[in-house]
Amino acid sequence: MIITRMQLRACPVFSITCGMTRPFEPLFQQTLAHLSNHNCGTYPFGDGAGLMALTTKVKPHRILELGTALGYTCCCFAKAAPQALIDTIDLDESHVALARANINEAGFGDQVTVHHGAFADVLPALADTYDLAFFDGFAPDFSIIKALMAKLQGDGVLVCANLGLAEPAVRKQLHDQLFKSSHWRIQSTLENGGTFVVAKRDVHST
Repeated sequence: MIITRMQLRACPVFSITCGMTRPFEPLFQQTLAHLSNHNCGTYPFGDGAGLMALTTKVKPHRILELGTALGYTCCCFAKAAPQALIDTIDLDESHVALARANINEAGFGDQVTVHHGAFADVLPALADTYDLAFFDGFAPDFSIIKALMAKLQGDGVLVCANLGLAEPAVRKQLHDQLFKSSHWRIQSTLENGGTFVVAKRDVHST
């Protein structure tokens, strides 16, 4: 059985942030305008405040993001975790250039490294492990989520957006991996249930 968004909301560890002022509003609006003008994949994440609240609770030292767009969520991560170093990946060269400019303008250039390339190509070259990983590409692929799992520390947190965009068979596979596997424990949701937060179980400590 596939776990529903309502079931996930019933067991929150991290509260969903509602009614707060959206962080980095000009960058959010810039991303929306870019999407409208270019009809590309730069959909800005809809709950930056919730993502920042989650990040503050996790207190990560290393963050990995798949899907940079114009740098909106990178700025949210960097603001919420000034101690963290962030790696982010995007395939679109123009988005990479815009994201680097936006991140530098926001004052986070020393914290964030923007990598240009396909997720599957760049991930193996990143030698570090991470405390927090964020998938915000178009539709999550099972092999990519498995690769993210391998990059996380023993108790690392995975934030997975756009699960509903995956093909039905892939979606079920991902639900089974994330919500029924002994490797993960459910934490909460963001974006009114559209983005799932799960924590990796440290099998060596159980």
